[in-house]
Amino acid sequence: MRKKIWRFFLLLLLVVLGYQGYKVHRDVQHVLTYRSLVREVLAESGSSADENLILAMIYTETKGKSDDVMQSSESAHGTTNTITDSKESIRQGAQVLVDNMTYAEQVGVDLWTAVQAYNFGKNYMDYVAKHGGENLIKVAKAYSRDIVAPSLGNTTGQTYRYHHPIALIHGGELYVNGGNIYYSRQVRMNMYMIEIMSWF
Repeated sequence: MRKKIWRFFLLLLLVVLGYQGYKVHRDVQHVLTYRSLVREVLAESGSSADENLILAMIYTETKGKSDDVMQSSESAHGTTNTITDSKESIRQGAQVLVDNMTYAEQVGVDLWTAVQAYNFGKNYMDYVAKHGGENLIKVAKAYSRDIVAPSLGNTTGQTYRYHHPIALIHGGELYVNGGNIYYSRQVRMNMYMIEIMSWF
């Protein structure tokens, strides 16, 4: 009886993992359809941004399932969901990223701090520069808790469960209104997926 139960759970686990793998593959392939548009935008602006990094950010932000594929409306207009054109979203998002990369170099922090600042805002790079110069999870967590969340009304440190593999390894919680502590790490992981699946 016990063997049957274990076999059932193993089969169920394989089905769930298979389905999740299928969904990831499908979503990555959808995001890859934006490659030519990303290339076009980067060429028009003479941008130094890596196209796979932009695609990874699209995957992280929306999986390409929104007109504002890079969720860049807020940086452009101060409010969400005002950009309704994918090219404009990519243009704005790529510009914010390049501006972050330029500023990161000026203050002596790395690329992944600049990527994390896409989620947290430019001031995060100054914060990292003053707190060891490295985009560590403990630094991102402190910034989320002490700066971002209170500025958006969460003054009690309220958290919620966040079910992403990278987050679960580190406690699986985010601060309400505190941005995504794990954003740059998710983008990095998604960049690997983009690079690998570009071959298929």
